[in-house]
Amino acid sequence: MDIAFFGSSLVSAYWNGAATYYRGIVRSMHDRGHNVAFYEPDAWQRQQHRDIADPAWAQVVVYPAEPNAALRAVDSARGADLIVKASGIGMFDELLEKAVLAFKSASNLVVFWDVDAPATLDRLFHNSADPFAALIPGYDAVFTYGGGDPVIRAYRALGARQCVPIYNALDPHTHFPVAADKRYSGDLGFLGNRLPDRETRVEEFFLKPAEQLPELRFLLGGSGWNDKRKSSNIKYYDHVYTRDHNAFNSTPRAVLNVTRESMARYGFSPATRVFEAAGAAACMITDAWEGIGMFFEPDEEILVASDGEEVVEWMRRLTVDEARKIGAAAHRRALAEHTYAHRAEQIDAVLDISVAVGVEMGV
Repeated sequence: MDIAFFGSSLVSAYWNGAATYYRGIVRSMHDRGHNVAFYEPDAWQRQQHRDIADPAWAQVVVYPAEPNAALRAVDSARGADLIVKASGIGMFDELLEKAVLAFKSASNLVVFWDVDAPATLDRLFHNSADPFAALIPGYDAVFTYGGGDPVIRAYRALGARQCVPIYNALDPHTHFPVAADKRYSGDLGFLGNRLPDRETRVEEFFLKPAEQLPELRFLLGGSGWNDKRKSSNIKYYDHVYTRDHNAFNSTPRAVLNVTRESMARYGFSPATRVFEAAGAAACMITDAWEGIGMFFEPDEEILVASDGEEVVEWMRRLTVDEARKIGAAAHRRALAEHTYAHRAEQIDAVLDISVAVGVEMGV
């Protein structure tokens, strides 16, 4: 199958949290015999902050950040068997969401892939005039980064023919245990860009515990936190390139996952960093969200905190040996059930069903 995929960026994770998700999905689809052309705009300095060169497992098409170039990119994809428009490209989203549907035919599939379904659904339900709402029934399917039944029900209520969560996963080619790196030595690390619906939760689950545990060393990576008030025991790294994620996850005693507010509200949306950390055999403490047990067993493969005080308690009692045991268990579980190869197998099955029944079946 020839696949044309319109997304934010495959080659750069700069202000682009979906990069590793895209890479895992696209590489695994390639491994299953599909040919993927990934179209991305030259925007937001992503090309100047590349993490990887153009990979052998995808054709990367970078188009200028102007409307006519975006439309020409869509036109060049008209012969693909599957055309995917991902959410949150950050340039010409409305234009592209409408344009790809013009090439829908009886011999292809056109899919909307929502990499931030909670944010999209919040936007749609708060603005009935949002132009995307009228387009949803035109897509053969909506794939989502996660969300479980709440997101499926919401998209079906908006007219989606079918909605299928394709959860984050581990790409063992890129995320794996490495030796400790003294640059990232410490007790608790958090890696995530500063975003409006994440900041308050980061304050609660990371910044406040750091203030309460001055004897411990905290590590903060991600863009945008430069001017945020931080206690003196927090070391700030700014943007951490994906080539350093394994070291960032493997080195501290534990790493933290803080779910964005909208994602926590919908539940069933494990962030990419959860699987990246498992790939590095890191002991992860996560804030509580519905559906954790679908992916990792609490207390055995992941630690769960309902607030900052529970993060403090975990850090006071978690030994290095216990942390290593939990990280190793998470690593085994991820390899057994949650790799992108597993997700690509699911995608192929859904696409086969869609073709067989003319996309009339709801999933």
